[in-house]
Amino acid sequence: MKIRTRLTLLYAGAFFVAGALLVALMFFYLQISLSHRPANNARALFDQAVDQRGLGRMPVIERVVDTISEQAARERRETLRAMLVFSLASLGVVGLLAGLIGWLLAGRVLAPLHDVTATARRVADLHLSERISMTGPDDEIKVLADTFDDMLERLDRAFDGQRHFVANASHELRTPLAINRTLIEVALDDSATPESTRRLGATLLAVNHRQERLIDGLLVLASSQRRLETRTRVNLAEVTERAIGAARAAADTAGVSLVADLHPAVTLGDPTLLERLAGNLIDNAIRYNSSEGWVRVVVAMRGARAVLVVENSGPVVAPGDVAGLLEPFRRHGADGPDSRTGGGTGLGLSIVRSIATAHGGALRLTARQGGGLVVEVELPGAQ
Repeated sequence: MKIRTRLTLLYAGAFFVAGALLVALMFFYLQISLSHRPANNARALFDQAVDQRGLGRMPVIERVVDTISEQAARERRETLRAMLVFSLASLGVVGLLAGLIGWLLAGRVLAPLHDVTATARRVADLHLSERISMTGPDDEIKVLADTFDDMLERLDRAFDGQRHFVANASHELRTPLAINRTLIEVALDDSATPESTRRLGATLLAVNHRQERLIDGLLVLASSQRRLETRTRVNLAEVTERAIGAARAAADTAGVSLVADLHPAVTLGDPTLLERLAGNLIDNAIRYNSSEGWVRVVVAMRGARAVLVVENSGPVVAPGDVAGLLEPFRRHGADGPDSRTGGGTGLGLSIVRSIATAHGGALRLTARQGGGLVVEVELPGAQ
């Protein structure tokens, strides 16, 4: 129930309770007031007068007095009943008007909160330059809005610092690795290089390549842990097909059968990041598989959602360990004899989750009974 409705019900309820108490007090006051009128006590007054004066009984006059008393009592009851009915009806009508007025007043009072909510929704998409800048009396809502603006200012500075750090780290970390790779490749191309040095160089080159992949993964993870500022229409089937094409050679080398069932599924997002999402899932499914294993990739629409499902055979994963696979540097089946962990960084599923979150989607992992995983990514469909 919305707060405006709750406030309206609170106003109306308080009014009805106060009105009911007022009607009850007026009813009891009128009842007491009417009961003390002479006409209501005519018989008692007549009997008292007769006893004091020592007069004899007069049946005719007694009947007249009784008639007057009954008429007065009947009029008293009718007056009280009419007053109660009219008061309750008036209370109902005025209560409905009070509820309507309370609804309007609640909307006016809560209007600044709608501005705060609208700004918060825009900020959720990382439009951190937005500010509420509320004007008006210095009440609790304005204090809340000003506090929210201060928080946005700090977040804007923090994200700006993060963007600068990612850009600087990308340059500072890639450059020395690129230099090392070039020096190693030059040394390996030299025909005078001894065989032992060549073996060492090949090992160093593999380590250097893994470090480059690790840095690429960390940078993608850092840059994808925020919502997208710009979105385009992306057919999830097309980007997945490109990712499958890039992974065919690795699947053939590993002896893994790669099967795809792709149907058009359009979403809004970044095509590069979505291709990276599909590529990471397929690469993980091939890497952490069993001998003569298989990988099945499905893309389709499920209602209004675009869905990518990657299912693979492989080492058995305990259901309790599935949630931990989303943590950075966690690799499922890394110690298993059939897993192919060569060069794995343990960032694949973390990057997938960050990209899915940045696109407003969700990631679900399920352990297969026969071994391997079922990974499902749901993204909002584009109308």
